[in-house]
Amino acid sequence: MSQHPTTFAGESGSDDPIGWEDQAVLHRRSDGGLLHDFKVVRHGTLAELVHQIIQLPAEVRSQYKIERPGGRDYEPHEITALAKRPDFPL
Repeated sequence: MSQHPTTFAGESGSDDPIGWEDQAVLHRRSDGGLLHDFKVVRHGTLAELVHQIIQLPAEVRSQYKIERPGGRDYEPHEITALAKRPDFPL
């Protein structure tokens, strides 16, 4: 579901329960290795960024996370689960 309602009554306004077309930000862990030290790599839709991460080797995926507006972060295991969903558009 989209992180923000699109109507006054709070309906989603979309048939897309995950919000694949919602804008998101891809972050990569900096070389320092701190859990909170991420740098912005790319902006795009949630679907585009999930697709980009899934193309990487499994051992590299742990260096990335996806952030959506509203404070929702997807960690590597969640990104993999999103890519396996039957409604994943890419």
